Amino acid sequence: MQIFIVMQIFIGCQSLLFYSFKENGTFAKKNQEMRQKIAAGNWKMNKNYNDAMELAQLITEAPRSEDVLTILAVPSLYLAPLQELTHSGANIDLAAQNCHHESSGAYTGEISVSMIESIGIQYCIVGHSERREYNGETEEMLLKKMLLLHESHMKPIYCCGEPLAIRKAGTHKEYVLAQLQGSLLKLTEEQIKRTIVAYEPIWAIGTGETASSEQAQEMHAAIRASIASVYGQEVADGISILYGGSVKSSNAAELFGQADVDGGLVGGSSLQADEFVKIINAF
Repeated sequence: MQIFIVMQIFIGCQSLLFYSFKENGTFAKKNQEMRQKIAAGNWKMNKNYNDAMELAQLITEAPRSEDVLTILAVPSLYLAPLQELTHSGANIDLAAQNCHHESSGAYTGEISVSMIESIGIQYCIVGHSERREYNGETEEMLLKKMLLLHESHMKPIYCCGEPLAIRKAGTHKEYVLAQLQGSLLKLTEEQIKRTIVAYEPIWAIGTGETASSEQAQEMHAAIRASIASVYGQEVADGISILYGGSVKSSNAAELFGQADVDGGLVGGSSLQADEFVKIINAF
C-alpha cells in the first residue's frame, strides 16, 4: 500500500511538472519547432502573365530558408505554366486559390478539384474571407470542398476569421470556433492531419491594420485547443496554423515568434519579391 501511494504521488508530481512546463511556453515552443513552418503568398486577382512569371522567377532565385515551406497561391490561369519553374529544385509549391464544391457539372467558369489535381497541384485555399463575403460560401460548401480535396490527396488551406464588429463585441473566439465546428472539425483525424489552417482577422486584411502578436497568439491557441478537444492534443500539436492579415517584413518575426503561429498567409506583401522573401526568412 505504501509503495502504491508513493507511486501515485510520483505520477501526480510528473503531471504537475508537465502542466507547468507547458504553461510557461517552453513545451509549446518545442511543439512549434516540430511543426512545418510555412510562408504562403496569396496573389489574389493580381499580375498579368508576364509580370507573374517574373515575380515567381525572382522568388525562386532568391536565397530562402530551407526550413520554410513556400507556397504560392496564384490565379488558376498561371498554375500550369508555373509548375516547371517552381518544381525545378526551387523548393516552392503552388496552390489554387479556390475550387468548386461539386466534382463536375454545368458550372460555367468554375474549376473542379480533379482539374487542379490533374496538373500536379498539391494545395488549395478554402474559405478565404473574400470568397465567404463576395460569393456567399457557407461552411457546408467548404466542407464539401475539403472532402473532395482529400479524396484527391490534396491539402486544403482552410481559412477562418472574424469581422471588425465581432471583434469589437468581444465574441471573436465564439465566432471563429463556430466556423470550425461547421466544417473543419467534421473531417476525419487523417484528413485534418493533412490540412493547414489559416486564421485571418477580416478587419486586418488589406487595411494596414494587423492583429497584435498577443491577439494572434490568443486566437491561434484557441483554434488549436478546439482541434485538440475533438482529435486529441497530439494531433492538434502537429497542425500548422498560419496568420493572415497585413503580414509584412516589419512584423513577421514577432508574429512567427508566437508559440502557436506557424507562419503566414500573405496577401499584398507577396506581390513584391524582396518583401516576400524577407517574410520567408523572418523565421
